[in-house]
Amino acid sequence: MNHKSIQIINQEHATISAMLYSIEMMERRGPKGNRALFFEVLRSMLFYIDEFPEKQHHPKENLYLFPPVLKKAPELKDAIEQLELDHKVGEYRIRELQHLLLRWEILGDEHQAAFKLAYKKYHDFYLHHLQLENSLILPKALKVLDEQEWALMDEAFEENTDPWLEHSGQGVYQNLFSKITNHAPAPIGLGEQ
Repeated sequence: MNHKSIQIINQEHATISAMLYSIEMMERRGPKGNRALFFEVLRSMLFYIDEFPEKQHHPKENLYLFPPVLKKAPELKDAIEQLELDHKVGEYRIRELQHLLLRWEILGDEHQAAFKLAYKKYHDFYLHHLQLENSLILPKALKVLDEQEWALMDEAFEENTDPWLEHSGQGVYQNLFSKITNHAPAPIGLGEQ
């Protein structure tokens, strides 16, 4: 079966993974010659994760994906509870990273290590989260959900406004999209490696 919401979720997961990788590359590269631009782009990338996955993607998984899967596959209760907890703590963790980045920017490079350590933990946490959804929840959803459940989920996910995906209107996020794509390293942007 070919459900629009599964395509969107998979695309969004790929975009989130690419953004996480690009943030890691930016941190490793460091500010180099243009400190102001470096921190502006990193802030924009963290804002993207806070603004899109935390406020659009995760709430829709919590409302439209997890409950019907849990209803029809109660053996996934522990995994779904873990994913929902991840969604709750993810917002706190991204805010912590935003604070640590600001600390690094304002108080100096001796604070880069704290950002790097926190980001490594966040990166690993998020990739594990995505892996659990991709390997356990989505395959089960494809087996157990009915057409009505898919129709609700398709409609909900098609409303997302992720600037990196074709299905979304880029309007409100156009400036964010432009800033990141022009300066972040691949796979998200066109900036130097």
